Amino acid sequence: MIAILDYDAGNIKSVEKAFHRIGEETSLTRDFHEICSADKVVLPGVGSFGDAMEHLKHYELDKAIHEVIAQEKPFLGICLGLQLLFEGSDESSGVEGLGVLPGSIKRIPDAPGLKIPHIGWNSLDYPNPGKLFAGIDEGAFVYFVHSYYLQAKEASMVRATTEYGVTIHASVERDHVFACQFHPEKSSDVGRKILQNFADL
Repeated sequence: MIAILDYDAGNIKSVEKAFHRIGEETSLTRDFHEICSADKVVLPGVGSFGDAMEHLKHYELDKAIHEVIAQEKPFLGICLGLQLLFEGSDESSGVEGLGVLPGSIKRIPDAPGLKIPHIGWNSLDYPNPGKLFAGIDEGAFVYFVHSYYLQAKEASMVRATTEYGVTIHASVERDHVFACQFHPEKSSDVGRKILQNFADL
């Protein structure tokens, strides 16, 4: 069973439906014991970094996240869920992230002809082999919606990048922790394969 963390963020239901479409059993939950007994855990979300951290702490989901990661269960962050795993974000100065992975979240810099937020399909490059991308050719297109992007401190954890004015660390993997800045649940066949790869871990 895959636990999907419910902390009042946007887009959670679409992630739940995407897992159902590939035949996976899920539980949309904020119950500590249910989360810790799940086979895998997903932190999705759309919204602001500061509000999201406030909600995670209110429901004590920050403690649950650190517990399941300590248990070495496969964990997937999606979009805002990726950003929350890191140390902090330009979006919410002074707000500490979960600090699971080293790095910070920066605002996509303004540039001529560049629309922010970044909304649309971009292709992926693979600087390092990643388990989520098994069977997916380099150059595959996925769907992004974001104004902030990851600068990971460890190049070795970056599994996919894309270009949008800057090089965006689009997916990371370290041990049993995985995260995507893009939305696999909105990325058609490529996204379904990514979610299936995670489910099959």
